Amino acid sequence: MKKGKLFVISAPSGGGKSTITRELIKKAPGLSFSISVTTRKPRPGERNGKDYFFVTEKEFEKIKKEKGFLEFANVHGYCYGTPKKFIEDHLKKGKDILLDIDIQGGKQIKKIYPESILVFIVPPSFKVLEARLRERGKDDEASIQKRLKRAKEEIKEASLYDYLIVNDQLSSAVERAREILIAEHSG
Repeated sequence: MKKGKLFVISAPSGGGKSTITRELIKKAPGLSFSISVTTRKPRPGERNGKDYFFVTEKEFEKIKKEKGFLEFANVHGYCYGTPKKFIEDHLKKGKDILLDIDIQGGKQIKKIYPESILVFIVPPSFKVLEARLRERGKDDEASIQKRLKRAKEEIKEASLYDYLIVNDQLSSAVERAREILIAEHSG
């Protein structure tokens, strides 16, 4: 049986990775989505087990100690991790998996799975990124400034990724991501 492929999508906060990921899952039947574990509280509309697995810091540390994460990182003061068993089981069954994780996690995945395909999403400009963060209304001013500072650092590391997509129009960005999936299977 052919082993599945592991796709990672990363972007700075407000870059559109979660939206692109959701749309890509709809357009790519057979692509499994790995739900991350996090210590942050759910945002309005998010559901446990669908968007994230929401856990306490103590629960997160227990999973980490038991080596239950493929990768983990602290992002904006919260812990995030990718469940190892889900990834390993799906890849062995020949299923493709999509991870929506930050750049720290993406770099860790590439070390563990050098054959993984990393896709970095960038906004058309820093000004657009700032507007998106403000428009979504999820963060206070201090958080927005922290996210913008981190975005500058993350964008500098985009060259570590296999593909770069400029998210200037959602439908084109999703189509470009879908084309990457297709291209990676034709090689």
